Amino acid sequence: MTLRVLALTCTLKPSPAKSSSDLIARQLLDLFAERGATGEVVRVVDHDVRPGVEADMGDGDAWPDIRRKIAAADILLVATPTWVGHMSSVAQRVLERLDAELSETDDEGRPAMFGKVAVAAVVGNEDGAHKIIADLFQALDDIGFTVPAQGATYWNGEAMQGGDYLDLDETPKAVVSTNETVVRNAVHLANLLREHQYPAS
Repeated sequence: MTLRVLALTCTLKPSPAKSSSDLIARQLLDLFAERGATGEVVRVVDHDVRPGVEADMGDGDAWPDIRRKIAAADILLVATPTWVGHMSSVAQRVLERLDAELSETDDEGRPAMFGKVAVAAVVGNEDGAHKIIADLFQALDDIGFTVPAQGATYWNGEAMQGGDYLDLDETPKAVVSTNETVVRNAVHLANLLREHQYPAS
């Protein structure tokens, strides 16, 4: 079966505005496609994802549809910009909504997100990527996702300067190489977990 990838881009910019987070997510999805994994991008800010920690926060909440896409995916990519040294508020809301999965289990008693791989991409013209990745991965691990070796990529612009990832004439070689590593390791791990799921509780 083909691996499925869901990219949640957590930019603050609604479509159709250009977004560096969206750009790097799509670059990664292109690499996933080269390895036979089909992907989809959801720009979270385009949807009415309500605040809260429940799977469904009531009439009009768009999270249940996104949640179904996550449940159907083998690999979750969270792409976020850096704002004042932190992940975007949209990314934080995604983590808060995923908190509901801690109480969801499969037919054998495993947490619902067991067996799924999580990777991250962070872009920004200020420092903070390492801290954001650490926070994302701790939360996603708590929820039940598995993180591959070197499972994150990022780009930081020069300190105290303007400019964004989407303004670059070409992707820096270090980012290209890291993107390739993220995808290669995520696909490898997702295939392993598909064949060898975690033990039932």
